[in-house]
Amino acid sequence: MLVANARERGTRPASREKEYGIWQSWTWAEVAAETRAIAIGLVAMGLEPGQRVAIIGTNRPHLYWSIVASQMAGAVPVPVYQDSVAEEMAYVLDHAEASFVIAEDQEQVDKVLSIADRLPKLAQMIYLDPRGLRNYDHTTLNALSDVCAEGRAAEGRLGRELDQRIEAGKGADVCVMLYTSGTTGKPKGVVLSHDNILVTARAAADFDGLDETDSMLAYLPMAWVGDFIFSMGQAYAKGFCVACPESAETMLADLKELGPTYFFAPPRIFETLLTTLMIRMEDAGALKRRMFHYFLGVARRVAAARKAGGEPGAADRLLYALGELLVYGPLKNNLGLSRVRVGYTAGEAIGPDLFEFYRSIGVNLKQLYGQTEASVFITQHPDGAVELESVGVPTPGVEIRIDDTTGEVFYRSPGVFLEYYKNPAATAETKDAEGWVATGDAGFFDQRSGQLRILDRAKDVGRLADGALFAPKYIENKLKFYPNILEAVVFGHERPSCMAFINIDLMAVGNWAERNNIAYSSYQELAAHPRVYEMIEQNVEETNRSLADDPMLSGCQITRFLVLHKELDADDGELTRTRKVRRRIIAEKFGDLIEALYGGKDSIYTETEVTYEDGRKGKIKATLEIRDVKTFPRADAAPKAA
Repeated sequence: MLVANARERGTRPASREKEYGIWQSWTWAEVAAETRAIAIGLVAMGLEPGQRVAIIGTNRPHLYWSIVASQMAGAVPVPVYQDSVAEEMAYVLDHAEASFVIAEDQEQVDKVLSIADRLPKLAQMIYLDPRGLRNYDHTTLNALSDVCAEGRAAEGRLGRELDQRIEAGKGADVCVMLYTSGTTGKPKGVVLSHDNILVTARAAADFDGLDETDSMLAYLPMAWVGDFIFSMGQAYAKGFCVACPESAETMLADLKELGPTYFFAPPRIFETLLTTLMIRMEDAGALKRRMFHYFLGVARRVAAARKAGGEPGAADRLLYALGELLVYGPLKNNLGLSRVRVGYTAGEAIGPDLFEFYRSIGVNLKQLYGQTEASVFITQHPDGAVELESVGVPTPGVEIRIDDTTGEVFYRSPGVFLEYYKNPAATAETKDAEGWVATGDAGFFDQRSGQLRILDRAKDVGRLADGALFAPKYIENKLKFYPNILEAVVFGHERPSCMAFINIDLMAVGNWAERNNIAYSSYQELAAHPRVYEMIEQNVEETNRSLADDPMLSGCQITRFLVLHKELDADDGELTRTRKVRRRIIAEKFGDLIEALYGGKDSIYTETEVTYEDGRKGKIKATLEIRDVKTFPRADAAPKAA
């Protein structure tokens, strides 16, 4: 694919990177030359076919090229989450039996060196950024620039051998090994073939009409399958340009500068964009605020009319055009979304209100549903048929069936993974002999639209004590639509009612506190402030009002809540590295708080262990207030247990 792109699109941009405030660019011909030099350098260092090469770092063109260079040499790349602590990294590197590590910088090198004695297969380590590494022992430590130089020098000696390795490759060979986020236990190594990735990437890209003129921003973890399918699979299949931001902190500014035509983000990114926007609007003048809210109302009316299958009235069409000029257009430009032709969100369910906001202002935001084991794509929203509470229709080549008893979603496709590495039992449990894969999610096909709707993880969907359906993720997404709420965890299975933990969004609530002259010295102090509780109570009450109109989930209104004294954190095991809630761990860790919620207490004293950035452990202590919330009359059709 790389050679074909260099031949057919050699002068077109393939990679971009912002460094020191300046965008650098490489054409497909230049990328092919750089990647080949890395590959020959790796062969010269002793990399053998079948060995595993761990790639650790943020999104950098040279790291993406290293992935392909490893494949050219016949090895298997294993991207690793760059924010993993050393202990998490040790498990993945040891389990994958990594022989080579290509790390971005000193931080990642230090992590690997601290666990090197537990990695018997590790032979060589390579780094991209040399800062801070001059005085390290370079016996088995090399700069990527030196590897490239060695590769260029050894072209005459090893070029033919590399060509033979490339020619020996087949579509059925292993393309990449990606580790799951480990929501319920140790991460599993998902083995995907080149056919898995490229057949799926082509089908999904053709579905949306992507081509070489498109561009995207790669900022999500390289170890996540979504980034791999977009930044590698689809980019190589269609030949479009992939740009890397300068840093995580500058991502939103870089997004605005770049103006991609193809954009993917998990719901938390869209939540962050909306939160930032709402904060700025609160700081704006009175006229600008009134204009924003007025035209936002117009956009929602127009979106509602189109959703109902009709056309808005002439007055609303004229107002929407005026809103595009005065509000929507400048707003999209400020968010970096003005050129987005195809936008997707996935990773977890997005709240319908959040989804509707972006679509109402003219962003072609759609949902896809997928898994690592599917090479991402299971369903996608087609243009012109986007249903807010569905995840679309099957991606071309994908078959879906729903289990009649449990409601679990199963799929079969060309993207189905080969196996879980060194875990045949888990492979057999997930994928049957006919290739059907159990998603672990409960869902159904909407009879009106024919699109798939996902309720929640099958193991998380339950019943309240009165038999009413309980789907926690659906409720949590409604809560997280409010800029004040960063994270929510809802409980209720086999309980008399639903209750919730709330994490405030420090950026949004901190900005509000500043405007209202509320002093605070820490997250804990702000989260416990009575006026913050009043604000969150209003948000929860509005969520209940919305749930009351839902025939399926009107029984899931929240009756009590508390605001947690700490942010849920992946380092504390409460979230995965992709920021998915680990419900079992949270239920065990905060069991005293759950019992206090259901025990009728007005407050609870608690002590919680936390992990600091340097790896040290400590405890934070707090007395948390528990509040009751108003609920509303339930819709009639809430399903009951048989």
